[in-house]
Amino acid sequence: MARIADTTVNEVKAAADMVELVSARTALRKVGGRYTGRCPFHEERTPSFSVNAADKLYYCFGCGARGDVITFVRETEQLDFNEAVEWLAERFGVKIEHEESSPAAERERERRGRLLELLELATTYYERYLWETKSGAQVRDYLASRNLGEEVCKEFRLGLSPGGSRLVPKARQKGFSAEEISAAGLANRRGKDYFTFRLMFPLADARGRVLGYSARKLRDDDPLRGKYVNSPEGALFHKSNILYGLHLARRAIAKQERAVVVEGNTDVIAVRQSGLEAVVASMGTALTERQLKELGRLCRRLYLCFDADAAGQEATLRGMEAAAAQGFDVRVVTLPPGLDPADAADGFEERLDEAESYLAYRVRIEIERAPDRQEAFVRVRELLARFEDSPERQRALRFLSDKLDLPKEVQSGLAPRVAGRGSGKVAGSGISPHLLEAGARRERDALAGVVAHPDLKPLLVELTPEHFDDELHRRVREYLIEPPQTPDDEVVGLVAELDARASAAAIDKQTAEQLLLRLRERRLQRELADADGAHLPELQRQLARVRAAIREFA
Repeated sequence: MARIADTTVNEVKAAADMVELVSARTALRKVGGRYTGRCPFHEERTPSFSVNAADKLYYCFGCGARGDVITFVRETEQLDFNEAVEWLAERFGVKIEHEESSPAAERERERRGRLLELLELATTYYERYLWETKSGAQVRDYLASRNLGEEVCKEFRLGLSPGGSRLVPKARQKGFSAEEISAAGLANRRGKDYFTFRLMFPLADARGRVLGYSARKLRDDDPLRGKYVNSPEGALFHKSNILYGLHLARRAIAKQERAVVVEGNTDVIAVRQSGLEAVVASMGTALTERQLKELGRLCRRLYLCFDADAAGQEATLRGMEAAAAQGFDVRVVTLPPGLDPADAADGFEERLDEAESYLAYRVRIEIERAPDRQEAFVRVRELLARFEDSPERQRALRFLSDKLDLPKEVQSGLAPRVAGRGSGKVAGSGISPHLLEAGARRERDALAGVVAHPDLKPLLVELTPEHFDDELHRRVREYLIEPPQTPDDEVVGLVAELDARASAAAIDKQTAEQLLLRLRERRLQRELADADGAHLPELQRQLARVRAAIREFA
């Protein structure tokens, strides 16, 4: 993909209205030179979200969300950097310019744009055919029989592909080539419509751009055999990359810090209609690495609810293993036999409260699947050996003991492993990793003072990178002295946090100067400790001058 020109990125930042963007997510109130409101990234009652409208930075004192205008769009719309810039450019009328790229790369970018345009045209056509034609009446009745209301079906852009071959001629009339129609997965090898008289479920990326379809069979003489058939894998559509409904659920997932993963498209629609918005589908299979990566950008807790049949149980196990391996807090929602989430959508929130933890579910399944009591014990013992002591492990052990009626001496043999002294863990220390040591805090306060008072930049220039112990602080120093065209997210995030903290602490210019001097003092003290006789007098004179300057602020 061609790289967006740095000039365009700067123009987009300049044109974007930070207050307008944030206000679309949460109500803001102006307080002094800043805006405050409830954080759009987590639930809170007391406003702790701070916005710098001039520099287009934000920081939440509650959850730590932070960044600039591009970061805000990336996090709220779940886009990568280029996509966020494109989104802002479209919103605020900035023309996108790309760095020089090969003709082949430019042609590929244009082709991708054409395919997206074609799929949008097809989706609109299918929608209208479902909701505005007589032929769609029986399908509308079918949806009503499944208790899927028109409003939620339109929200997911459900449609109907007509019988015969009607879409391909319309696409050709709009100027699309046969090759483009085939590449979008809309035509078969004979050049006719790929989908005929099927209920169409558009499959979109995180931005809501349609990449393909899942189509449900409606009549017996359908040339496509499967009950559900997806678009062919191609230039845009890759089944393993897509989470059905993510573009509608991502805001709720991020805010609630959880995602419910079900198996089918109608499951998602029914559960969302019941009021639970943080729900997506894994496209009928176990969760893939790419799908987990998408969810990992939004939350760390997953509720898996697949069908209760054998295939659903296997998908649950595979998805659960993959998610647990990536550090997710995994819970399993078990439904009665014969029910799927669409049938049990009402009261689904209560089912989440009864969800089993990853370990409890695994222990129960291992016991149920084992051919005998001895094998069940061996399997669960191997499973529990991988986990250190915790309330969850204790509950799993009690379940095992009750099910197998284990004597106490056998139970004692299942004692959890104890972390060794070399494990690097501090048991029961209770120390938060977010607490900063005094020296690191001083560095941050000094940098915050420069953020608040940019005219102090010459004093920061006089400090070398060696005046800062923290590598991130050194990168922030470089950013404040000479901002790069594309700073990394970590630096931008910390600058946003420092900006908010400087305002909250009311760091004035004199305090900021004193903080910078304190860093000079610290560096000189260290040099004196290692200095030889020749350099000692000069270092002592420099330290005396710095301390005299500090005393002037007293």
